[in-house]
Amino acid sequence: MRELAGRLAALDPDAGEAVRVIAYFDRLTAERAGLEALVRGAAVLGGSAARLADPVHGVRIRVEPDGRRVDGPALTPVPPGADWPGVPISPGGARVLWLERPGEPGPVGAMVLERAATAVRAALDRTRGRAPTPGPPAPDAASVEVLLDADAPPRARELAARRLGLGPLARALARADGTADIADATNEHAAPPQAPVHEGPAPIHERAARRDAVHERAARQGAVHGRAAREATTPESAPDVPRTGIGPAVAPLDLPHSYAQARVALRFTAEGTAADPGQRWVRAEELGGLSVLAAAVGPRTVPVPDVIALRRAHAAAPWALLTLHAVAAHASLRTAAAALNVHHSTLQERLAHAERLLGWNVREPAGRLRLQLALALDRLHRSATST
Repeated sequence: MRELAGRLAALDPDAGEAVRVIAYFDRLTAERAGLEALVRGAAVLGGSAARLADPVHGVRIRVEPDGRRVDGPALTPVPPGADWPGVPISPGGARVLWLERPGEPGPVGAMVLERAATAVRAALDRTRGRAPTPGPPAPDAASVEVLLDADAPPRARELAARRLGLGPLARALARADGTADIADATNEHAAPPQAPVHEGPAPIHERAARRDAVHERAARQGAVHGRAAREATTPESAPDVPRTGIGPAVAPLDLPHSYAQARVALRFTAEGTAADPGQRWVRAEELGGLSVLAAAVGPRTVPVPDVIALRRAHAAAPWALLTLHAVAAHASLRTAAAALNVHHSTLQERLAHAERLLGWNVREPAGRLRLQLALALDRLHRSATST
């Protein structure tokens, strides 16, 4: 491409420069460059400030021709000049990418806008999906992608954290729909007095049951910076909110590690239905030693006899799985019956039947632990290891 550009430049300088523009943005696209890098390329190659202002995707980026990002409200002219050359990023859409200079863009400027728009559209498709989400615009999802990328340079991640306004601590969130988010965790421990958190020793399923509401509220107290941020604010009232794994609170530069742990936690989430009972939001810290199982168990792993027995019980009695989960997740049969909204005697009868199907007593400590492990293993068998 460089050789071709050199030959064309000898015949037609504009044609040679246009080929260089094509090669430049093709390289950025292949490297999965973020939105800021693409707008910077447009500014540098176009010889004037470039602006991306897309209200549909909630993006506002402005870069000076020297490569500096300067997009504060006091420094960005609003609205764009009527005589600025600009292009849409989707067919038939409004202009959202401009070179901040009056008049026609010229052959090279037109090529810069065309190739930059194509690259921006690809970046938005990658980071936000093709269909924009309804409601208020989401923050810069490209910055989220950079922060969660362990291969991104530390300086780039520092800048991304600054753009998102993160505090000293943040958590990565892994969604079942394949999206990722970041929640500021700096102030999340200020739990309201009416929602005390019991920290005594208890099995993972019981701790998760007691603290699920606190977990969701804590994740919502921080600012969430991704495509699913709006849904995360009301999980109880939005059944279509994806299941979510929550990584540990870390410094922003350590968010790739938090994201890896969040993906493990996601594998322990459930839909919260009779066929798949369990918590829709799971924190990595709550897993303890169970996280070790995630590395060894997956959809292709041969199930142990206890998991087979659990599935057999569910096939024989549709209520069995929900009943067994309630027993595993609560401190007593009475609290389990209350959670299931059934009478204590009804639960006793169902549990006796379920124990016959399983082949062991789940009311004894050893049998209850065995049940908890079987439930956890069953989830891991049904979730992809690369989730």
